[in-house]
Amino acid sequence: MEGVDSGSGGTSRSQRRVGILYDERMCRHHTPDDEPHPENPNRIRAIWSKLQSAGVAQRCEVLNAKEAEDKYILSVHGKSHVDVIRNISSKQFNSRRNRIASKFNSIYLNEGSSEAAYLAAGSVVEVAKRVAKGELDSAFAIVRPPGHHAEHDEAMGFCLYNNVAIATNFLLSEKELSINKILIVDWDVHHGNGTQKSFWKDPRVLFFSVHRHEFGSFYPANDDGDYTMIGEGPGAGYNINVPWENGRCGDADYLAVWDHILIPVAKQFNPDMILISAGFDAAVGDPLGGCCVTPYGYAMMLKKLMDFARGKIVLALEGGYNLASISNSALACMEVLLDNKTVTGSTEAYPFESTWRVIQAVRQELKAFWSVLADELPTKLTSQKAPIPVMKILISGSDSEAEDVEELLQDVILPLSTLRVDVDHHVLAESASVSWRSDLTKIDIWYATFGSNMWKPRFLCYIEGGLVDGMQKPCSGSMDKSLPKEILWKTFPHRLLFGRESSRTWGLGGVAFLHPESKNEDIVHMCLYRITLEQFNDVLLQENVSSYDMSSPLFDLTSLDCIKEKGSFNLEAVKKGWYHNVVYLGMQQDIPILTMTCDTLVIENFRSGKVPLRAPSEDYANTLVRGLVEGGQLSEEEAVSYIKDAATKPL
Repeated sequence: MEGVDSGSGGTSRSQRRVGILYDERMCRHHTPDDEPHPENPNRIRAIWSKLQSAGVAQRCEVLNAKEAEDKYILSVHGKSHVDVIRNISSKQFNSRRNRIASKFNSIYLNEGSSEAAYLAAGSVVEVAKRVAKGELDSAFAIVRPPGHHAEHDEAMGFCLYNNVAIATNFLLSEKELSINKILIVDWDVHHGNGTQKSFWKDPRVLFFSVHRHEFGSFYPANDDGDYTMIGEGPGAGYNINVPWENGRCGDADYLAVWDHILIPVAKQFNPDMILISAGFDAAVGDPLGGCCVTPYGYAMMLKKLMDFARGKIVLALEGGYNLASISNSALACMEVLLDNKTVTGSTEAYPFESTWRVIQAVRQELKAFWSVLADELPTKLTSQKAPIPVMKILISGSDSEAEDVEELLQDVILPLSTLRVDVDHHVLAESASVSWRSDLTKIDIWYATFGSNMWKPRFLCYIEGGLVDGMQKPCSGSMDKSLPKEILWKTFPHRLLFGRESSRTWGLGGVAFLHPESKNEDIVHMCLYRITLEQFNDVLLQENVSSYDMSSPLFDLTSLDCIKEKGSFNLEAVKKGWYHNVVYLGMQQDIPILTMTCDTLVIENFRSGKVPLRAPSEDYANTLVRGLVEGGQLSEEEAVSYIKDAATKPL
């Protein structure tokens, strides 16, 4: 549908007047050729369908989407950026669109992107205006693309225009609305870097973001989201970041932050209106977020904010990539907006120790600006804490989705620290005793690495288990945890490239691939680890997450003989994995050299733009640099240049 008739949903005068906005036209923004992507049209379709089937949409005033006017967008974004987004979907950009998208961090563009971006921004402005005027008590804008990462002159992190920032500036500029102070609450699991920068020096806007940070290693992978970033000049103290040190934070952690930071400060600030960057990617089961917030948790967070600004609250959808999770969470929030009744449910969990540590650090940093934060929290309170849960199952470090989401969503009555989340599709089978392992452990191969595994501590995660700085998922390790017998470096005539939007291990940004075909003009540096063929199989499985049970090897002695003749060997058992193509690179000390990468079909998809080429994230690139430098192959400057050339050179 092109827009829903605003007269199709009425509310009685006895209940709250709540607006809801959804428009199918925002679904026209999708990846070129419909390549799978976490930020896809089904996100808003799922929410809308859930609200309709639950009878919630029928209790709301359903609003029409409107495109934003450039004059309002220009209050946040530069003219050059607006010109690009306005025109990017026109025919004149057909041949350049994918190339332009590749210059941004985690952005795709198609023929529907311009319209969707203008509708998303304009829709948040529209619902905010209606709430500010008093025509509605509150509203939810179900929009995409999201916005909170978009900066003045840069689209990034799936965001084209900063929808909430544009609406905030609109409210402040329209004097007849009498909105002079706005609280922005960003509960998306990622830091709202673009929104923060928009109001860095503005005391009229209190920006609050709670997010996974992990000391700057979690997307957007910089220091902007640290608790020391408090604003500047007249805006000092009006920027509040609560940066989680770890994943798996849940209801107890978020509500502790509400009770001991956000709610006291909101009371002192006394906003005229509240805008929520409502990302639901901290929800249980989200494939990117890795946290444990339940629908009850979101409802409670919203309920606690209803006491301010006479309940004049606008929710604007940001992230959230598990359809069941975002739908259930959105429904829980809508029920709060409609009824503002006591939220039923409870949590028996305590916050993590790290949560109390972060809360105390934030209060200490901001107490000079907010007197309500001056008192020390009592030890009796902060001693009530849960340990970081120890996973009882092995977790891989690759790129699959979380399973059993619906089961997890039903576990809210259990202590949240016991929930099993982010479980990849496979656990290394307990098959150390099977005959193939005893046979293949006698055979040595050289595993030639070209990506993050060039750095020895990173590669050892695949052998010993664990993770290094920058990784967002731990590796399970191999059955045989023996260290490599030998390490050496060589160059080969192959092309290094970076592709894919994001990975489970490293978050947003491309990861390394090797062109499986050699060309004399190409050169790639590779670190070779002498390991057993048994260990190589375990590394293959971790790189290509699947349900394969390892009752038999992925790559056996027959495969080894075959690859010496054919040059490469596609692993049918893990063909959906990114590194399912084993490539033979020759012999060293009479031992075969093997690597793993994509096949030539994927290379063609990279070339055509069907699968995106993407520069690596800073964390991922730094891991490659450390490998090359510590391996004695290149200076730091040379290594940075080597990676930049690989990421920018056309295929």
